Amino acid sequence: MTPTKHTVRTRRDLWLLGALGVVVAVLLAFLVVGRTGAEDAAEPVTTPQMGPVGDMSRRIDGDPLAIGAVDAPVVLVEYSDYRCPFCAKFSRDVEPALIDKYVDEGILRMEWRDLPIFGDQSMAAARAGRAAAAQGKFWEFNATVYAASPDRGHPDLTPESLRSFAAEAGVPDLDRFGREAADPSVDQAIYADMLEANTIGVSSTPSFVINGTPILGAQPLGVFEQVIEAAAGVAE
Repeated sequence: MTPTKHTVRTRRDLWLLGALGVVVAVLLAFLVVGRTGAEDAAEPVTTPQMGPVGDMSRRIDGDPLAIGAVDAPVVLVEYSDYRCPFCAKFSRDVEPALIDKYVDEGILRMEWRDLPIFGDQSMAAARAGRAAAAQGKFWEFNATVYAASPDRGHPDLTPESLRSFAAEAGVPDLDRFGREAADPSVDQAIYADMLEANTIGVSSTPSFVINGTPILGAQPLGVFEQVIEAAAGVAE
């Protein structure tokens, strides 16, 4: 029997409602994943796994936001926010071990990406990190900020506290640091990092990509060791 116009219209409306339901479900899932980094739990939240995303390394010689040999066989790209408690946990508990075991041995290079997702203070801290980097003290500043971060919640990173962290990190010219930390000219580079994260589907911090393999959240040291050693074996 030939469908009537009413039947066709009804099928079309049902199809549209079904498609709208799928879109709403996808948006809700995205919002749930995006809130992962904002949770204030004491332990890292288990996040959905991602498939390989490709090599995200830049390998720029002399990059002050990177540590390790530019030709290291393995590159860990870190997407982080200075106000993220889980990023602080990685900085305190995992990063020093990775530096001792892999970076200092020429196996691993670590490259920082700004992903300020916790408001204006996160963006201000990202600028401050760039200001410290301009004086060769990025990693010292980074570690100093995270060392003072609480296990729960988000620290209050005011201009005064950021200047204090810069002083503690050994930034030599604090007046210059203050000027550059308030200069929005670095925003384009920060936005480029954010766009890169968005392009590969990263919306929470900390997130990592090791030779194309993603790791979501402040996972235990053993997880990073396993991925790094597997990547190093492939690169040999």
